[in-house]
Amino acid sequence: MTPFLKMHGLGNDFVVFDARKQGLALDAAAARAIADRRRGVGCDQVIVIERGVNGADAFMRIFNADGGEVESCGNAARCVAHLLMEEKDRDSVRIDTLGGALVCTGAGGGMVTVDMGAPNLMWDEVPLARPADTNRFALNVDGTTHMASAVSVGNPHCVLFVDDADAAPVASLGPRIETHPMFPKRTNVEFVSVRDRGHLRMRVWERGSGITHACGSGTCAAAVAAHRRGLTDTKIEVELDGGVLAVELRVSDDHILMTGPTALSFHGEIDFAGLQP
Repeated sequence: MTPFLKMHGLGNDFVVFDARKQGLALDAAAARAIADRRRGVGCDQVIVIERGVNGADAFMRIFNADGGEVESCGNAARCVAHLLMEEKDRDSVRIDTLGGALVCTGAGGGMVTVDMGAPNLMWDEVPLARPADTNRFALNVDGTTHMASAVSVGNPHCVLFVDDADAAPVASLGPRIETHPMFPKRTNVEFVSVRDRGHLRMRVWERGSGITHACGSGTCAAAVAAHRRGLTDTKIEVELDGGVLAVELRVSDDHILMTGPTALSFHGEIDFAGLQP
């Protein structure tokens, strides 16, 4: 039996394995089975904590619910950082990911701040399939044109500004944009409405997971896209289905600082041999 933790950040939930002392052979099929909410444990992402190298406290591997391995997850980074800071009795840790290094610090009251680094805004960094102005470009979906923004925060995001995020067609339009030919690595999709210069409302379709209660990297992408269009200031609160994340766009180096809570739901054990594909 292999132990795990069930954790979440604002309802964006994870099954977390610690593989630093003993390796874990987790493939796409196993990740899908674990994430299954009827036959498995159930989660948006499966997280594997591995030994860090070159000064990092850990390496975080991320599998979406469809089994695909992805580059970054801000909410999971907060959860893993909380575990590491408690274990090491420190108020700051560095977590490496496929999307780059994340420096995480305790923010008090159970909150964690993640330095997500600077966003990538060039079309080939997102990446897009062809040159476009990532601040605002036309995206045709089934004959309808949507004016979109594209941002990479270690992983690709497509941001749509809408009048009312609560009424946005996330379930129908989200998967169509996720797999749109404009996004060769697929994309996360954020539906965002601006309440004022310091507040956004956002709902999200996550690549490989579908609708989730929160998306940390998506929140950062939405904040960057809104600020680039002159809609918000540099300190923004973003209301998601699961709660509120705070984002600061640091002027000195363009880094994105995201602050939010973490929660431990329960401890468990899983028999990999008994997983239902």
